[in-house]
Amino acid sequence: MNNEKVYKVMRGTGGISIALGIVSIVIGVAVGVLTILNGARLLRSKSDLTF
Repeated sequence: MNNEKVYKVMRGTGGISIALGIVSIVIGVAVGVLTILNGARLLRSKSDLTF
């Protein structure tokens, strides 16, 4: 009876870990894409800068 409780907790923890991993990957890709786009925009507009 105690083993069943442990297996249920392990299954829940494993599911949460997988979900958090997927969310982390998606957030990382989104931040990377936004950084690349902002860098490209800055490089494109650098000729408009005057000091």
